Amino acid sequence: MGKLSIVREFFEFLRYRKKWWLTPIVLVLILLGALIVFTEGSALAPFIYAIF
Repeated sequence: MGKLSIVREFFEFLRYRKKWWLTPIVLVLILLGALIVFTEGSALAPFIYAIF
């Protein structure tokens, strides 16, 4: 039971419940989280944090 099972369950939920509108929201949240994590130690960090 790892992270892949969570992703699989999420897509099964979307398919059965017809909640496809949740997909862009989740993808944007994942991309923003990755942006913050990957730029945390760089010179871009002050500019990224200024956006929020």
